[in-house]
Amino acid sequence: MKVAQVNCVFDNGFTDPEALLERYTTLTGWSEALVAAGAAPVTVVQRFHRSLRLTKHDVEYIFVEDGGPCHPSPWRASRAVARAVAALSPDVAHVNGLEFPMQVRQLRSVLPPASAIVVQNHAGGGGVGRAPALRILWRAARRSVDGFLFAAEEHVHAWRRAGVIAPRQPAYLVMEASTTFQPLPRASAVQASGLTGMPAVLWVGRLDANKDPLTVVDGFERALPALPGASLTMIFGTDELLPDVRHRIETSSALRGRVRLVGEVPHAQLPAFYSAADLFIVGSHREGSGYALMEACACGAVPAVTDIPTFRLLTADGSLGALWTAGDAIDCGRALVQLGQSDLAARRAQVADHFARTLSWPAVGRRALDIYAEVLKKRGA
Repeated sequence: MKVAQVNCVFDNGFTDPEALLERYTTLTGWSEALVAAGAAPVTVVQRFHRSLRLTKHDVEYIFVEDGGPCHPSPWRASRAVARAVAALSPDVAHVNGLEFPMQVRQLRSVLPPASAIVVQNHAGGGGVGRAPALRILWRAARRSVDGFLFAAEEHVHAWRRAGVIAPRQPAYLVMEASTTFQPLPRASAVQASGLTGMPAVLWVGRLDANKDPLTVVDGFERALPALPGASLTMIFGTDELLPDVRHRIETSSALRGRVRLVGEVPHAQLPAFYSAADLFIVGSHREGSGYALMEACACGAVPAVTDIPTFRLLTADGSLGALWTAGDAIDCGRALVQLGQSDLAARRAQVADHFARTLSWPAVGRRALDIYAEVLKKRGA
C-alpha cells in the first residue's frame, strides 16, 4: 500500500529539515510505524521554507516551499503541495489536521479517482463550535474525505455536531501518537530519578489552569492520612501557577517535605522518572492526546488521571488505574487512596503490557493500515 502523509504546518524556527523532523516525533513515528506494519512506499509531503528531499528509516520526506505562511489559513490551498502528492499516486493520502479543508478539496481534484483521502484530528473537538468559517468551508470540502481519524468517540461527536463530518461519513478511532519510551529496571530508575515514597506519585505537565496542579496538590493532601508514606514529585516546563503551588505547599504542614518541585527535566531523562513512579497524576480539563500520560503508561506508571475522553481511551476506561472528576480534589484524593492501597507491582506490569499491546507505535501502525484498507475497500465499492 502506497501512503502519502501531508503536513501543512511547519515551525518557522527551524532552518534545518533534520532538526524539524527531530521535533516532529509524531509525524516520523507514525510514518515509521506504517513501514514496520508493511506499507510501502511511505512518503511525507511537508511544507517548509525550502524545497528538498531526504530519506530516513525507509520514509521519504519531500519538503515543499510554496511561499505561504508556516500555519496556513483554512481557506488556503497550496498547489505545490497538491502537485507533490499527486505525483506520488498514493493509495491513501493522509492529511494531518482538520484545519485545512481547502487543501483537502484541492487534493481530491488532482489525485487519481482510486486514491482515498483520510484526515486526522490532532486537537480534540472543543473549539470547532466557535469556528464558523471553518465549519462552512468543511461543508464544501467534506465530500472529498473518505474517512476521518480521531483519538476518542467524544471528539467525533463534536465535529459531527458542527457539520464538519456528514451523518453517514466514516470516522475511525486510532491513537494519534505514541512513544518509544520503555520501562527501565526499577532500582536504577529510582537511583537516577531520586523518586521515593510509598507510593511515589509523579506529575509531568505544565503548571497552568488546564492541567490544574492546585487541585492535584489538594487531592494529594487529602490522601495523606491514608497514605502516610506517599510523596509527590512535580516536573514541569511552563510555570504560570508555580507561585500558587509553592504557596500552597509552604502553608501546609502536611505537604511540606512531601512535595518535590523539580522543574524542567530533559526529555531523554524522563523514562527514569516514569519507571520509578508508582502512580502518575495530572488534572487536565481538556487534552487532544495526552503525551505525558502515554509516556508514563509505556513505562508502567499507574494512571490516576481525570475522566476526560482521551484519558478514558488511554486507560481502557479507567481499568488500568483510576479516573477522577476534573477540578474535584476530593475525588482526586479518593483515586490516589484507591490505587495506593492496591497491589502496585501487579498494576505497573498490567499497564506496561497493555500499552505495548494496544498503544505502542507497532500497534498504532497496524491499526492505521487496517483503517486505510477499509477506507480503500469502501472507496472501490
